[in-house]
Amino acid sequence: MSYHKKIFKESELLRTWYATHKRDLPWRNIKDPYRIWISEVILQQTRVAQGLDYYNRFVGRFPDARSLAEADQKEVLKYWQGLGYYSRARNLHEAAKDIQSRFNGIFPGQYDDVLTLKGIGEYTAAAIVSFAWNQPRPVIDGNVYRVLGRLFGITTPMDTGKGKQEYRELATLLMPPDQAGVHNQAIMEFGALQCIPQNPDCEKCPLSGSCAACASGNPQQYPVKQNKTKTRNRYFHYFFIICRSHTYLHCRTGKDIWEGLYEFPLIESDVPADFAELQEKTTFTELFRETGQPAISLEIKNRKHVLSHQVLYATFYKVEIQKENAALKKYLKIPLSALDEYPFPRLVSAFLSREEK
Repeated sequence: MSYHKKIFKESELLRTWYATHKRDLPWRNIKDPYRIWISEVILQQTRVAQGLDYYNRFVGRFPDARSLAEADQKEVLKYWQGLGYYSRARNLHEAAKDIQSRFNGIFPGQYDDVLTLKGIGEYTAAAIVSFAWNQPRPVIDGNVYRVLGRLFGITTPMDTGKGKQEYRELATLLMPPDQAGVHNQAIMEFGALQCIPQNPDCEKCPLSGSCAACASGNPQQYPVKQNKTKTRNRYFHYFFIICRSHTYLHCRTGKDIWEGLYEFPLIESDVPADFAELQEKTTFTELFRETGQPAISLEIKNRKHVLSHQVLYATFYKVEIQKENAALKKYLKIPLSALDEYPFPRLVSAFLSREEK
């Protein structure tokens, strides 16, 4: 048997496995590139079980690129709330507007055109064009890295230029050009359900007879990764300020986390700080000067919230004041009844859900 025939045999085994074990999901067995795109962006950092409801809700409100393009960004972020990685929602919105202006609202059908849309990289573009039009572009996500790394026993670190090239070449070889769409879905699903990161069941694996990692006796050593992500700690101190049935918000801007989302007045510190230490800060003095006698209560202390490269520790104070000062007039003042209209980071949303109980 030639090398290419052996390679294609592995793909056939994957596709046979997929036909029996694939999950019934709303973005499967469809050819709508827009909905495939939305599903892929949602699932990049979200488990299927969690992402399913978000997907249904999002496409229910924005069923096509035109409706997404015409929406206000605040509403788009509100529908994305809870998924995290909010830059992806902003990119979806910008890309939809681009589709509207450059492609007359019709999702582009060529890989190179899809790649020009904001927020879409090689993986997402390959998924869209292969699933929608069976174009022979290999998808390489975390699941595919794991399957390929184990199947071929790749020792080159996956997070290096050389490693990425090696994985791409093997992914291309393994994919039959005339079965690109189903092959890509099969290998991704195989990595998600069968060739899992920890304790894979190699005895039930249809590829075990030719899998280098299985033969090694330690499949979890693959794929090899060179660099570990460094994280940093941040300490957020929020003030939920209430004045005559109103509260105060501000919209995060710049290139920090949560751009475009709303939050309460905040004091950030490099190290943990108790209330006495916060009182010594200029921001605290400005916030509560000439507001009467603030009634302050500690609601949540050092709630841990893990992001991809950061760990946040958030403390929430509830503050009732008698009158507004000049510093508070710089914030957005809204009725408490309008809080549901604004998109918040999950951390703040969880606090508000607690307040409602």
